[in-house]
Amino acid sequence: MAECEPSAHRFMDLTVPEYAYMFGFLQADGHLSQQSRQRGRLAVEINARDIDLLRQFQKLTPYNSSISERTRSTNFAETAHSAVWSLHSLEARTKINELGLPYGRKSKIVTPPNVEFSRRDYLRGIIDADGSVGYTSKGLPFISLTTASTAIGAYLCFYAGKVTGMERSLKRNRRDGIYNILYWTEAAQALSTHLYYPGCLALERKQAAADSLSAWIRPANMRVAPERRRWTAHEDRVLLRLNNDAAAAKELGRTEKSCYIRLWRLRTGQTPMPTER
Repeated sequence: MAECEPSAHRFMDLTVPEYAYMFGFLQADGHLSQQSRQRGRLAVEINARDIDLLRQFQKLTPYNSSISERTRSTNFAETAHSAVWSLHSLEARTKINELGLPYGRKSKIVTPPNVEFSRRDYLRGIIDADGSVGYTSKGLPFISLTTASTAIGAYLCFYAGKVTGMERSLKRNRRDGIYNILYWTEAAQALSTHLYYPGCLALERKQAAADSLSAWIRPANMRVAPERRRWTAHEDRVLLRLNNDAAAAKELGRTEKSCYIRLWRLRTGQTPMPTER
């Protein structure tokens, strides 16, 4: 990581890669709380194996802060050893809050910053906190993000689309209302290489996982999935005019099944009707 000399003036300047990363991580895994008389705390609790990252946050912060460790029982493990970084400064908390980290519950309402920021570093912070990088059980490289925020999910899809050429549409899980955004094979390689560049601030284990993805080579017998063909407003108008799966498939060069599903979505309101020309 390149040295970033902390100062109150530059603190949380999101054009600085380290602060952009740190802010992304805080939005995903941090918690701002407040009490009476302007008291409050910013806290980040992560697995103790990643405590070095909290030490980096402490170095980047020109205000008094502390790191503690604790062991407790959780729903996921009989005992969990975690590390907690705590920051109480009102000036620091105000700055972070103004940039877009709300007090209290935040998972659904956080959004990318509305100031200039280092985009890939910010997204790497989000993914380090709430994402995964590695190989599937079938040995395929992947990089993914789990988020409740529509704005964060949409921004990742937009940015990753520019990097990988792969489009993703947002859809919440019915079970928990969470977005699970996944890129795999060559798209995962391209995105991980872009986000986890040499010398960047990151969780060491995810940096190592991202570096390992470049070694994957597509097997000769593994076909490349065709690029998904998006429906256009013109095609929707043709489909509605013909109102016939077979006829529309022939005219549009699509399958009857895709025409049937698209027409059903249009008729039931699940897809907006095309605007009039």
